[in-house]
Amino acid sequence: MTAPVLTVDQVVDRMTDLAAELPPRDGVAVFNAMYLTVTRLVRDHLAAGYFDDPVAMAELDAVFAARYLAAVDDNRAGHRPAACWRPLFELRAAPGVHPLQFALAGMNAHIENDLPLAVLDTCRLTDRTPDRLHADYLRINALLARVEAEVRASLLPVPAGGALLHVLSVWSIDRARDAAWASVLALWELRRLPPARDLVADALSGSVGMVGRALLTPLTPLTPLSPNRPRSGD
Repeated sequence: MTAPVLTVDQVVDRMTDLAAELPPRDGVAVFNAMYLTVTRLVRDHLAAGYFDDPVAMAELDAVFAARYLAAVDDNRAGHRPAACWRPLFELRAAPGVHPLQFALAGMNAHIENDLPLAVLDTCRLTDRTPDRLHADYLRINALLARVEAEVRASLLPVPAGGALLHVLSVWSIDRARDAAWASVLALWELRRLPPARDLVADALSGSVGMVGRALLTPLTPLTPLSPNRPRSGD
């Protein structure tokens, strides 16, 4: 399913409605709250002349958000979301998962999979090449990094447990930004080879989903094996 491409203001309204509908501890709600903050920030910076190419960046912001909203709509309709989003939607109520894990799992799916595809959509819709968007791509990512740092600071417990820190170390917004741009360039070169492009895009979604599942590893301790219970293979 493909969500309709909305204006930036309509995206903000849609995410605001989702925030009001979802239980606050729901994993998708945690990511939605963070993404709503990012989208409002981008909207404000579009109006303030922050971007070199505000027309293309408004388009990018809209098609970028449409991929997340498509995952929301797919899930509500009983369809499986894209592979990159499945861990977050499947584990949104899992016990033992810290809210920050949900936030980063959503960012992982959205930045490493959806962002490169949205950049390519924007190139097609606005008749640009990736190199023309790169400077503003870095500006968008600077806003994402700013909000990610704020969310980490607000949600990360002090002191943070070693298990949580270990899980969170799976993902870095700087590495995600660089990996996403590498995907942009690879898929751009494959744009005239649709079968190869689609295979690479599917593999990207699957590998991003694997990282998302690792990020959502429950932190509750495993039940210890009873001393009287036979071990597997005994």
